[in-house]
Amino acid sequence: MMWEGSAAICINEKDEILMVAQEKPNEPELWSVPSGGVEENETFEECCAREVFEETGYRIKVIKKVHERDGITYKVDVHVKYFEVQLIGGEKKIQDPDQLILDISWIPISKISEIKMLFEEEREILLNYLQGRN
Repeated sequence: MMWEGSAAICINEKDEILMVAQEKPNEPELWSVPSGGVEENETFEECCAREVFEETGYRIKVIKKVHERDGITYKVDVHVKYFEVQLIGGEKKIQDPDQLILDISWIPISKISEIKMLFEEEREILLNYLQGRN
């Protein structure tokens, strides 16, 4: 069985990226971009917008797909599409139904190399994306 999900890369005018912190048992806050699993009859784009809203309270518009990742996470086959998204409204508010989110932050893109990441492979995806923007 394949788990499919979407992830959002949202950068504001101050060159900060929208990230959420989750806690794993006995570990400090670990950061990732807002993401989650596709629900029944939902497109990857719809999933992306819903997950950003659920995890952060922000409304976004999907601009374009920038990366696809296949791999194994927690012994499950995963397929994740990363989208470049644009902030269009809402306000910062944790309302995650899964209650996994500890914090929401706009992190300067210059810090991506240093922060503790939930998924180490995501760091490389973000750094590659940021290089391509310039």
